[in-house]
Amino acid sequence: MAAERADTPVDTRTAPVVKWNVDDLKSSYVNFASANSTREEVVLNFGLNDTWDRVTPEVEVALGHRLVMSPFAAKRLSDLLAKLIGEYETRYGALK
Repeated sequence: MAAERADTPVDTRTAPVVKWNVDDLKSSYVNFASANSTREEVVLNFGLNDTWDRVTPEVEVALGHRLVMSPFAAKRLSDLLAKLIGEYETRYGALK
């Protein structure tokens, strides 16, 4: 690969390369999510509902994760999820 010359312009519009550090990554299965917000932040709660008896008057959900983010980050997440679900439905059919 040829070295760049000093007088070669640098394209500042390109995004940086992202390297994913997965050393401390943990995976969790969740089947419950709730969300609320204030003016400054959006809060997402994730948990597991392992109540299989649907006729029980009370259901306990074990919350395992809470994500707190700015509304700007939440909007980017919303757009990302909408795109992901659109791609999923293109491959496997519409979710109802």
